[in-house]
Amino acid sequence: MSTLRMAAVAAEFGRDLEEDFAIAERLIKEAREAGVRLLALPEACLGGYLLSLDDAAELDEGPPALPLDGPEIRRLASLAGELTVVAGYCEAGPDGNRYNSVVCVGGDGVLGNHRKVHQPLSEDASYASGDRFHAFDTPVGRLGMMICYDKAFPESARALALDGAEIGVCVSAWPGARTNAATNLAEDRWKRRFDLFDRARALENQIVWLSANQSGTFGSLRFVGSAKVVDPGGEILADTGVDAGMAIAELDVVQALETARRSMGHLRDRRPDTYTPAGAVSV
Repeated sequence: MSTLRMAAVAAEFGRDLEEDFAIAERLIKEAREAGVRLLALPEACLGGYLLSLDDAAELDEGPPALPLDGPEIRRLASLAGELTVVAGYCEAGPDGNRYNSVVCVGGDGVLGNHRKVHQPLSEDASYASGDRFHAFDTPVGRLGMMICYDKAFPESARALALDGAEIGVCVSAWPGARTNAATNLAEDRWKRRFDLFDRARALENQIVWLSANQSGTFGSLRFVGSAKVVDPGGEILADTGVDAGMAIAELDVVQALETARRSMGHLRDRRPDTYTPAGAVSV
């Protein structure tokens, strides 16, 4: 039996890149001291998210755009060392576009990268959209990554699971409700949706799920925190609640997947031939 100690973070990050790196370094050190081997940091933890989901492009220039092969990502990899670290950033694409991206790094460099596909509200005014979901191998197992609103679409996590992902990592800058906001974030309806999506995506695909999120406030947004680790049965193993913190759990991932899929294997028992609506063209 080989167990993996993993952690998902809820923390506050902003525009100051040096300050963000200081926070990331502290969290990586804390994780290392706790015996963590896989650490998920939030969406946009390098440079901060958008100030608003309505007119962000008019409020400021947004986070600094960082090339995937640039010095900042190499710096993150150096901090990661023997850990596998997932972190969100604004990617300066070689095509000249800016992407809301998440990178997975280890001490040897970049292991994987994902560009956010699904864009809520006015986010498309600040970022171009990604166009695929894929899993990749790492020292801690086969991972699949997504960003925030991506997890509202079952197809996103299913694509990763069908590509062999054992662990899904979703990094977010998920705020509380925009209207009729709850005074107590723990009772906020957008927080409930955040938690439901995490549990559903783990359960329906029978994979381990790490969910990291921003906490605190940034611009007009108040983030719900709620970083967590979920097992393949949809049960929450560790959760930060709405405060900043690190949710840590230990699990034999391979055994957990085998146990969850032994009787009712959701991927094995699929019937893709039945899922195309009548009159639609199968793709």
